[in-house]
Amino acid sequence: MSMPMELATMVANSVGDAWPLVAPFIGALGSFISGSATFSNMMFSLFQFSVADQLQMKEQLVLSLQVLGANAGNMICVLNVVAAASVVGMVGKEGTIIRMTIGPMLFYALASGVLGFVWV
Repeated sequence: MSMPMELATMVANSVGDAWPLVAPFIGALGSFISGSATFSNMMFSLFQFSVADQLQMKEQLVLSLQVLGANAGNMICVLNVVAAASVVGMVGKEGTIIRMTIGPMLFYALASGVLGFVWV
């Protein structure tokens, strides 16, 4: 099998029914690393779909959690933080901005995961 499918099998076996709590954080990680929610969705949609399929969950729900997480990760994405800091004259304060924004991002992703867990 392909690497995303192998990873999906491993994750489905280890996380199980708690996957809706984890799915938004995968999306957030993707956009934090890549700098784009769109790219995060392109990278991890097959993975999320495969995990949902193996756990017999609603694929649309898990993919929506991926999208919500990717949007949350965009809040702390280095590329966006640098751009915003330069616009408002806070160049050199990017680390402070990320530290201030990580709390709301984690809350947003966790709240999305809890709602997804309830709706599964």
